[in-house]
Amino acid sequence: MPVRDFHEDDWPAVRAIVEAVVAAGDTFPYDPRWSTAALRDVWVERPPGRTTVAVVGNRVLGTAKMRPNRPGPGRHVATASFMVARNARGRGVGRALAEEALDWARDQGYAAMQFNAVVEGNEAAERLYRRLGFTVVGTVPAAFDHPTRGRVGLHVMHRFL
Repeated sequence: MPVRDFHEDDWPAVRAIVEAVVAAGDTFPYDPRWSTAALRDVWVERPPGRTTVAVVGNRVLGTAKMRPNRPGPGRHVATASFMVARNARGRGVGRALAEEALDWARDQGYAAMQFNAVVEGNEAAERLYRRLGFTVVGTVPAAFDHPTRGRVGLHVMHRFL
């Protein structure tokens, strides 16, 4: 699955993915009332971060963003987030995006990658991240208001590079 850097003309397709994932309300702690401009500001990273897209031909199937997890003394740990179009799930898009993010982080000299808010019960994400070597280092209890399961935890997942 080809993954490449985000280009401005990708925004309409990326926006559709981001808006659909946020509207579902079950995997990202983003407010569905945010404007398109606010979503773009949150999703499209500025340097030293990076935003990517997974594509088949000219069709964007998923997107990722990656950056330092924290500034200053925490800048040696990267973080990343991934969104896949509903009709492209289960086809390796998330894995391709995650592997590219890990490669990028290694190439940039990061020592580790940390995911700060993996929704407890997001089995597809948890399974993928565990296969890629991540472990849950902690769970913030009842930190995410899931639309059907009520308040569930947010996992912090980590792996060294």
